[in-house]
Amino acid sequence: MTARGCGVAPGWKDDPVTYTGNVTVGGTADVRELSHLVVSKLAVGPYDNNAYLLRCTRTGEQLLIDAAAEPDRLLELVGDDGLTTIVTTHAHHDHWQALAAVAEATGATTVAHEADAGDIGARIDVTVADGATITVGDVALRAVHLVGHTPGSIALVYDDPTGAPHVFTGDCLFPGGVGNTQKDAERFASLYADVSEKLFGALPDETWVYPGHGKDTTIGAERPHLQEWHDRGW
Repeated sequence: MTARGCGVAPGWKDDPVTYTGNVTVGGTADVRELSHLVVSKLAVGPYDNNAYLLRCTRTGEQLLIDAAAEPDRLLELVGDDGLTTIVTTHAHHDHWQALAAVAEATGATTVAHEADAGDIGARIDVTVADGATITVGDVALRAVHLVGHTPGSIALVYDDPTGAPHVFTGDCLFPGGVGNTQKDAERFASLYADVSEKLFGALPDETWVYPGHGKDTTIGAERPHLQEWHDRGW
């Protein structure tokens, strides 16, 4: 597979062994090849957001998670192979600043959870609920509704048939804790409960976690700290 085939600009790295998920704003995408899916991670914008381009290896169809900022760089990442879908993980403005421009340029269908769609400042074509299936070519992603960071935050789970699962968590799970709930005890309790049940309770330790900002992690690396997060309340 060539760099162009992944819709990735020069600087593309195709060896899954070398994938780290460590990217910087202004730098190149880090690319991970799975058996049926290519994941390209790019850092964009003043808030160091992660945008993820997913490409079905058989069909070439592409899906973007969070058109956060810098539409020109995102369109360069997409390349000449087109973009079918853009999923916005939640309604906070730093996750959709480039959504309108990228959707207009590509004609992609825009998707978000029904509880957050009205607060996103761009067109949302399709709303989804917990458990919905979102496809990119032959690959199915499962939407997981996680309430607390926002009312309609979603994670996307890819159950890789040839390996460990992968989960794109938006701002709901990071290395070291759950997403920001602005010191609101009720919102924290909701997010902690959903993340504990729907992610840690459903996914094995080897699950790779791709967050909305910063470095990647795994479910196994974070699981021992769940009680610590609960006790500190953030």
